[in-house]
Amino acid sequence: MRRVVVIGTTGSGKSTLAERLAAQTGLRVIELDALYWGRDWQGVPVDLFRHRVERETRDGGWIVVGNYGQVRDLVWPAADTLLWLDLPLSLVMWRLVHRTFRRATTREELWGTGNRESFVNAFFSRQSILLWALKTHRRNRERYSKECAALAETMQVVRLSSPSEVERFLAAR
Repeated sequence: MRRVVVIGTTGSGKSTLAERLAAQTGLRVIELDALYWGRDWQGVPVDLFRHRVERETRDGGWIVVGNYGQVRDLVWPAADTLLWLDLPLSLVMWRLVHRTFRRATTREELWGTGNRESFVNAFFSRQSILLWALKTHRRNRERYSKECAALAETMQVVRLSSPSEVERFLAAR
């Protein structure tokens, strides 16, 4: 396991899993959110995003975190392992509410962009990350199920469906 992609619905624990795996393996973590988001929650142009991802994944081992379709053709073929966090919606929502509340309270800056989560955007907006997770959880599960089945022929695909499966996976490394 030298080039790893971690996917899953918003709030499923992708970044946490990647950081824990990086601590065990010495691989560096590449957060696609950090390469995509600019100030004021403005996404960078696709060409710039793709350039950043190409530059970051060109050499060495890595763990890429994220679900961005705009760069999947760059990242997935270069990977040897895909980790899919497929946790139940109830757990994802619990974790996401907790994380969002903490970030909004502490005013934590995200990815060095100046962006911060706020209570208004998180809980009372159409752009709510919570609403996004609710809308995409089932769709992601269906899509990833098909895509991962096809990928299993060319790379190691690991579907982790519970916190205990995540812990067993990490313990086996």
